[in-house]
Amino acid sequence: MSEIKFEKALKRLEEIVEELEKGELDLDRSLQIFEEGIKMSRICSKKLQEAEKKIEILTKNESGKLKAELFEPSEDDAS
Repeated sequence: MSEIKFEKALKRLEEIVEELEKGELDLDRSLQIFEEGIKMSRICSKKLQEAEKKIEILTKNESGKLKAELFEPSEDDAS
């Protein structure tokens, strides 16, 4: 099975929250989609941790220490 992308997992998690908040599901279905929500939450968390590690690697200076840099979006990011 292919790996779920962050955006898809987050979208599904939002849908699950909406369904659960409506309160119209029976207990079995609520538990089933709650379980799926936990899975989506873990996927999102893992992806965010991986991104954070990549950012740390990219922002280390020559001596290996992290250096704080302001993020300045390029013109491409603004669109």
